[in-house]
Amino acid sequence: MPIRKDDTPPNRRFGIVNLLLIGFGVLLLVSSFLPNQGMQQVPRVPYSLFVSQVDDGNVRRAYITQEQIRYELKAPPEEDAPSVLATTPIFDMDLPKRLEEHGVEFAAAPPQKPSFITTALSWIVPPLIFILVLQFFARRSMGGAQGALSFTKSKAKVYVPDEESRVTFADVAGVDEAKQELTEIVDFLKSSERYTAIGARIPKGVLLVGPPGTGKTLLSKAVAGEAGVPFFIISGSEFVELFVGAGAARVRDLFEEAKKKAPCIIFIDELDAIGKSRAGSMGVVGGNDEREQTLNQLLTEMDGFAAKDKPVIVLAATNQPETLDAALLRPGRFDRQVLVDRPDLSGRKTILDIYARKVKLAPGVDLDKIAQATSGFAGADLANLVNEGALLAARAKRTSVEQGDLNEAIERVVAGLEKKSRVLQPDEKKVVAYHEVGHAIVGHLMPGGSKVAKISIVPRGMAALGYTLQLPTEERFLNSKEDLEGQIATLLGGRSAEEIVFGEVTTGAANDLQRATDIAEQMVGTYGMSDILGPLAYDKQGGSRFLGGANNPRRVVSDATAQAIDKEVRTLVDRAHDRALSILRHNRELMESISQQILEKEVIEGDDLKDLLASSVMPEEAQAIA
Repeated sequence: MPIRKDDTPPNRRFGIVNLLLIGFGVLLLVSSFLPNQGMQQVPRVPYSLFVSQVDDGNVRRAYITQEQIRYELKAPPEEDAPSVLATTPIFDMDLPKRLEEHGVEFAAAPPQKPSFITTALSWIVPPLIFILVLQFFARRSMGGAQGALSFTKSKAKVYVPDEESRVTFADVAGVDEAKQELTEIVDFLKSSERYTAIGARIPKGVLLVGPPGTGKTLLSKAVAGEAGVPFFIISGSEFVELFVGAGAARVRDLFEEAKKKAPCIIFIDELDAIGKSRAGSMGVVGGNDEREQTLNQLLTEMDGFAAKDKPVIVLAATNQPETLDAALLRPGRFDRQVLVDRPDLSGRKTILDIYARKVKLAPGVDLDKIAQATSGFAGADLANLVNEGALLAARAKRTSVEQGDLNEAIERVVAGLEKKSRVLQPDEKKVVAYHEVGHAIVGHLMPGGSKVAKISIVPRGMAALGYTLQLPTEERFLNSKEDLEGQIATLLGGRSAEEIVFGEVTTGAANDLQRATDIAEQMVGTYGMSDILGPLAYDKQGGSRFLGGANNPRRVVSDATAQAIDKEVRTLVDRAHDRALSILRHNRELMESISQQILEKEVIEGDDLKDLLASSVMPEEAQAIA
C-alpha cells in the first residue's frame, strides 16, 4: 500500500519568517559595506607629508581618530588642490607636542552616529537568527516539517489501498477462522447503515493475538484492503517519548486525524508496549508514569466514539495478551479477541503456494512434502523458508528452485548452517555417529506419529555435532502419556547408545537431558500424569503464552510434596532410560551396521534410511517397562 500524503496545507508562517530574515540579513550585509554618508570622503596623503606640512606651519587644524587624521591646510599648494586632507596615523608620541608648537588646533573627531537602518537591523536580526536556529534544530530532532512542537504529533503512517498494492484476504492464508471473524468488520465498514438501522453495535476494537510471524499485521492490512478505507498503522512503542505528556498527546492527535478520514482503521502493533497492566506484582497499582498516562488517554479515546460518528475501527496486535490491562479488554473497547495461530497442514500448503508464486520453482517440486515437514512453522517462517531455498538455488547458479533446495532450507531453519570447517577427531566422530543412530532407532519404534527422516553427523549450528531429523506424519494437537514417555526415551536414546558401546557418556547429551527433564516435569506438575500425586497441577501457568515461555514456577508446596514431585520426575526419566537401553541392546547389530554406514556417508536419509530402520524390533522387556 502506498503512503498517502497529508491533505493538510503546509504552514506558511515559518516560510514568511524565513523570507523576512533573509531580507534583513541582506540589508545588514549591504549596509556594512556601504560608505558612511555622514563623513565626507577626503584624499589621503602619506604621513610623512602631513608631518612636513605641520613643520612648515601650513596646517590650520586637525581631527585625530584611531583610523585616520583629517586636517585642514592654511593655503593649498595649488588653486584647485583640496584644502582638507587625510592620512593614516602611526604610533607617534611626539605628535601632540609638535602640533602645539606650530599652533595647530587639534581635537578628537566626534563619534560617528549609526544610521537608522543599521540600528534597526541590529535589533531585529539577532532575534530572528535565534528563531531560525531553534526552528532548524527542532525540525531535525523531531523528524519532520511540523515545527518545534511536532513531538506531540502522531507518528502513524497512513496507507490508502490502491489496485496495485492492495492486500486482500486472498493474500492471507492459514488463518481461515480469523478471516471469518474479521469479515464482519469489513462488511460494517462498507455498509454501516444496515447495522445501525437495526440497532446493532459493531465492536469498537478487535485484538489480534497469536505467536510472532503468524500474519497479524498482514491480516489487518487485508481488512483495510477489503474495505477500501484509509489505514493508520503505528507501533505501541512510538507513543512513548522522553517528554512528559507526549504519549497522551500523540494518542489524541491520532484519533483526531482518524475522525477526519473516517471511516477508517487504526492499527496499533505491539499493544503491550503501552497497554500493560497497571497493577504491580503484588496487585498494587503502580506509579503515575508516562506509559500509564498514555494508556489512560487510549482508554478515553476509545470511549469517545459516538454512534452517530463515522466508524473508526481500532485493530491491535500483541504476543502477550496475558500482560494487558483489564480495562482494555472489557466490552466497549477491545470487544473481540481473534486468535491468529500457527497454520495447520492445509494452511501451510496454501501459504507455500502463495510464496512459491513469487519464485521460479522446478517442475518436480512437491510442496505437500514441504508442508508436512514444517509442522509448527508460522507464516513468516514459511516465507523465510521459500526465500532461503531461492538463495540456495541462486548460490548454486541454478535457474529454478528445486526440491533439494527447500529441504536444505528446512534443515537450516531447524538445525542451523552446516559447519564444514568444524573437523571432528576420529573418536569424536564415532561417538556422534552412535549417538545419533541411538536416537534414530529408539525414535523409530516409539509411538507419536513421527518418523525418522534423516541422520547426519555433519556439525550444524552453534553446538550441534550431529542431528536426527524427525518429521510428523500427521497433525497432532494432543499428546498422551505414552507419547510423552516415548519422546523422553527418544531423547535419551543417544546417551544410552554411548553407554552400551563405549561404557561411558559424554557431554553431547546435555541438551537431550534438559529437554527430557522438562517433559517429565510437565507431565507431573502440569498435566497431572502421575499415579502417585494424582490429577493436580503443581506448576503455575505463567509466562508468555505465545513467546515460548516454558518457565512455569512451582507453586508453594510442602517439602514432602516437593520431594514426591522430584521422585516422580526421576522415576519417569529412569523408566524411559531403561526402555531405551533395552531397545538398543536388542538391536545392537542394526546399530553397529547403521553407524558404520553413516561414518562413511555422513548422511543417511530417504528410502535408504527407511529400509535400514524397518528391520528394528521392539523387545518384549521394553514393552513391559512401558
